[in-house]
Amino acid sequence: MAVNLSLAQFRQADFPQRIGQILEETGLPAHCLELELTEGVAMTDPALAIDTMDRLHQHGVLLSIDDFGTGYSSLNHLKKFKVYKLKIDQSFVRDIADDPDDRGIVSAIISMAQGLDMRTIAEGVETAEQLAFLQDHGCLEVQGYLFGRPMSADDFGALLQAGPLPVPA
Repeated sequence: MAVNLSLAQFRQADFPQRIGQILEETGLPAHCLELELTEGVAMTDPALAIDTMDRLHQHGVLLSIDDFGTGYSSLNHLKKFKVYKLKIDQSFVRDIADDPDDRGIVSAIISMAQGLDMRTIAEGVETAEQLAFLQDHGCLEVQGYLFGRPMSADDFGALLQAGPLPVPA
């Protein structure tokens, strides 16, 4: 389960402890919870971000950087953050079929993440051509309208009950 975090949530002094309590109360294994924070949240106070990420990591929670490449990341800070995944912003994915700059940026993010032993996920995948490019370059996780539109919790539950989801060709 992936959950987006706001700056206000992330800055709460007791946030890591509250996450630990929620995991204990719900019985959700920590490795099944992925907390997503944007570069802006992480870079507002890098020392606090590193400390909070370290404490969440101690609980076993997975952390990812959302909208990677759109903020003001410092590669020095990135290597200190305890994240396991970079989320490639849809603004780079949208035109990878036609724009050599976007292709270069996306392939560089994927390569950098692999070099740092991180995973990547691309958001905003809408075409088979985008999917093929991402897969060819080692991005193993994608999300976007190619796979489904936003839906209610009830519709999602029904979809899960229906069995394995088809993979777009």
